[in-house]
Amino acid sequence: MFRTLASPAPFSPRWSRLKILVISLSGVGDTLIATPFLHELRANLPDAQIDCFVLWKASADLLEGNPHINRVIQKNLIKEGSFKALRFVLGLRKERYDASVNVHTQGRIHYRIVARLIDATQRYSHSYENHGGSDRLLVQHQIPQDYSVHSIENNNRLLPLLGLKRTLKTHGYEIFLSEAEKMWAENYAAEHRLKGSQALGVHVGSGGTKNLALKRWPLELYIGLFKQLTTKRPNLKILLFGGPEEQQAHQKIREAVPSENLLFPETPNVRQAGALIAKCSAFLSVDTALMHLAAAVKVRKQIVIEAPTLNPTNIPPRGDTILVRNPAIAGRNLDFYRYDGGPIRGTDAEIRKLMESVTVDAVETAVLSALSA
Repeated sequence: MFRTLASPAPFSPRWSRLKILVISLSGVGDTLIATPFLHELRANLPDAQIDCFVLWKASADLLEGNPHINRVIQKNLIKEGSFKALRFVLGLRKERYDASVNVHTQGRIHYRIVARLIDATQRYSHSYENHGGSDRLLVQHQIPQDYSVHSIENNNRLLPLLGLKRTLKTHGYEIFLSEAEKMWAENYAAEHRLKGSQALGVHVGSGGTKNLALKRWPLELYIGLFKQLTTKRPNLKILLFGGPEEQQAHQKIREAVPSENLLFPETPNVRQAGALIAKCSAFLSVDTALMHLAAAVKVRKQIVIEAPTLNPTNIPPRGDTILVRNPAIAGRNLDFYRYDGGPIRGTDAEIRKLMESVTVDAVETAVLSALSA
């Protein structure tokens, strides 16, 4: 799937043949995290062709309308199967890219193999713990990833390798919503009387690859939270966001908490979800793609329940995020999860117990603090 976006400017003779491919095949949130880097590339190279290669349709949706890129290439290589995926990736060779950049956090060697198969003249990546001798054959230019800084900073540290420099004063996530998407959210807010009321957006799900579903805060604890909030804050609207993956969880919540103030908006795509999240007073989740989306649309307050996958590289870069600490993790996040292609470490029962250690009262206190700010 190819999407051609409006070119920021006509190509100049100097850069008329320069073509850059930014590869972002990991999570949907990682694509949002890469948007400040895309902006930096455009600021440095106003006339270059900058394309993005993403795995998930939601990633492509998030890049729609981005003025800093020329084209989005989207293909779910996992769904396609090995033969079709290989044929598609090899087909990108005809684009003859001058450079490809694997943005953070693509730790699995498969991502670097994809870069090698596309065969841009110069290939850039971070180096991860699982790097071996073969990686020198896959990419020519590498810098070590750094768990102590945000993925935005990890990406920006690639710029000098490309002979570029930082030009932007700030580096926040970027999404460019259309007027129609904003109007859709306005109409929903008016229909459900969100204006003049406080509204809490919530995402009870998470990514489902590997064993990442286990990092979700247990559904029975969410239900306990909603019961307490609807009792103590009878005028609070609670909006439950998610897609087909959350339908079963949402149905259980409906049955357990029969309140007219619990709303389940049907958002056809992630962009409309973002437009509506922007209307909320606060947003609650673990670290998910919607957590990053909430940061991108600048929701007024953001509350994040600490999961083992959360660390300084992926916490929302806004400075005022309310973090509900997980006492069972106790700062040992990297003992449980690293960007090496592996799952969260531990048995299913151990990880569930880890998330159960965050109490309903602790989350309620954080939510009420956010709503009172």
